[in-house]
Amino acid sequence: MQPEQRQRAIGAFEEFLRAPLEERLQQQQSRVAGSGAIPYGIAALHALFQKVAATVPAYQTFLTEHNINPASIQTFEDFQKLPLITKENYLRCHPLPQLCYQGKLETCDFIAVSSGSTGNPTFWPRFISDELQIAARFEQIFHDSFYADNRSTLAVICFALGTWVGGMYTANCCRYLASKGYPVTVVTPGNNKTEIFRVVQELGEHFEQVVLLGYPPFIKDVIDSGIAGGVEWQKYRIKMVFAGEVFSEEWRSLVSDRTNSDNLYYNSASLYGTADAGVLGNETPLSICIRRFLANNPEAARNLFGESRLPTLVQYDPKSRFFEVNNDGTLLFSGDNGIPLIRYHISDNGGLISYEAMLNFLAEWGFNPVARLQQAAGMKVSDFPRGIRCLPFVYVFGRSHFTVSYFGANIYPENVTVGLEVPTIREWVTGKFVLQVKEDADQNRFLSVVVELAAGVEGDEEMKQAIASSILAQLRRLNSEFANYVPPEYQLPVVTLTETGDAEYFPIGVKHRYTRQ
Repeated sequence: MQPEQRQRAIGAFEEFLRAPLEERLQQQQSRVAGSGAIPYGIAALHALFQKVAATVPAYQTFLTEHNINPASIQTFEDFQKLPLITKENYLRCHPLPQLCYQGKLETCDFIAVSSGSTGNPTFWPRFISDELQIAARFEQIFHDSFYADNRSTLAVICFALGTWVGGMYTANCCRYLASKGYPVTVVTPGNNKTEIFRVVQELGEHFEQVVLLGYPPFIKDVIDSGIAGGVEWQKYRIKMVFAGEVFSEEWRSLVSDRTNSDNLYYNSASLYGTADAGVLGNETPLSICIRRFLANNPEAARNLFGESRLPTLVQYDPKSRFFEVNNDGTLLFSGDNGIPLIRYHISDNGGLISYEAMLNFLAEWGFNPVARLQQAAGMKVSDFPRGIRCLPFVYVFGRSHFTVSYFGANIYPENVTVGLEVPTIREWVTGKFVLQVKEDADQNRFLSVVVELAAGVEGDEEMKQAIASSILAQLRRLNSEFANYVPPEYQLPVVTLTETGDAEYFPIGVKHRYTRQ
């Protein structure tokens, strides 16, 4: 028996159950000490570092190898000088138990498995206390976006179940909300579409709303297949939680329209998560409102993010996951977990924006997101809508190798996606495509886009031209490099249409890649 584990579980569960969401997030502003501001989360960050340095054998070895005395890390400036950890220089250099507290794998009660680009599995142990910390992100979404504190809610887990992190983690976190008193009931059909339709149709009518949680392309496939099979989504007040991929605001509008969802700011939310450390941040009504404004104002987006593509934009709690930006524009984070991580280099391209800086920037562009949310909800100016929390923002592009270079312009899949999501064209296609640069017989380069047709749709030349023209229009609108670098005679993409599930480009059951080099 491990009595300390029992006390650890009881303490974490009691804290989660007793602490209202407002209380957990009440210390969101920067803290002021003397004449300088101390960023929110620094105290928790310092405590985490000292705990890890004192009790995790692998990190003790790591610090020794870099000649670092933990006692010398006293300020945030000291912390920022700590070496970054990666899978290569840390996680793969030590036996799994040595990465855990006390060097004991049994301090964890659950293990998830992920496979990176090499295909080699990575094991991520965790304890119930780690899940309860992440459950706060789900609570934010279910409370602030879905009003699930006073609406009976069926949470349908559409992530794959098994050793992968998404399904089991999400199911557990949703159950914790029910334990806290939310009228939430969880059902786990996984990524079995037939079972999803069955549970929604047979159980959905007993709840005031149904939440579908899964990867964006799969949720869209569920919705489209359900419509074809006679599922009346509008009956169930559908809400959606996504993770795993960047999607456009046109895509959000599309799936919302097909489920007859009413308020685009409050009917969905995306998670920024990893197998390494669970959920790092989440979309909020505020972040969605801001992102939709930026989607319609590409110049403002380029000024804010520095690129001609729209990233995932979420808010995060620095006390739970503390972010930094590396010199090369990639993200680092620190956070507690079964394998605690200190300045972990995740390699995602992105950046950080404070709450105040974000609202000041938007004001310069004549946009007030709080007023927009009030207007969308039909509220008075004096009313304060849910989902407005003074948390900082993190934006995430993903990894740069998912782009193609064409006449010196970086072409992003996100730019092409929008061209497939305009009216009429979106009825022909699944949304999947493969973007690559090819050469013709004379070795002239051209932009190739292979597009997967929706089930039962037969392609023709007119359809190809319409799709190519739509993609071109969005590339010119969204990507200033493309518009200025690529000669006009080379700008029109060459579109190839394939049937659903094409073995070469869109094999069923394989994670899709939108680019090829």
